[in-house]
Amino acid sequence: MVGVLAVLALAGCGTPPELRNSAPTAPPLPTSVPTPARPPATGLPSGAPTVPVTPTTDAGLVATACRGGPTGSRIIALLRGRAGVLPDNVGVRVRTGPLCAADWQYTVLDVTGHEELQVVTRERSGALELVTAGTDVCTAEVRVAGPIGLRGLACDGGTVGVPGA
Repeated sequence: MVGVLAVLALAGCGTPPELRNSAPTAPPLPTSVPTPARPPATGLPSGAPTVPVTPTTDAGLVATACRGGPTGSRIIALLRGRAGVLPDNVGVRVRTGPLCAADWQYTVLDVTGHEELQVVTRERSGALELVTAGTDVCTAEVRVAGPIGLRGLACDGGTVGVPGA
């Protein structure tokens, strides 16, 4: 009889009545994650080569140190030569630049006995061309045609794209 009572007592075990009507605290966890039978469609035939996507930056958005562009010496030679801005007997030292944005350059020069000279140049067909030079180089041409990175330097007096600024 004791055995029958033990079996009946165990048969009545289960969830207590006070827990049967309450909502579960967390959903049951799946035992496995279903996997698709085949990869999702990409619109490309299978075996088609894929091209890695790399972000590109428009060269005119940021002014950075020129790589392969004109050197400070070349800018000074232009100003002393055919541009006729600097006489041969005045001392000149490059303070900033040249900084390039697209095919435009921004350079700041220390000129002995004078204020600093800001210079905006542009390369066209491999030739260096003077756009403007002076203490204020935010001309209409620079504002309208100059790349954003250069305008930030020439017109806003900012440090757009200048590493370490």
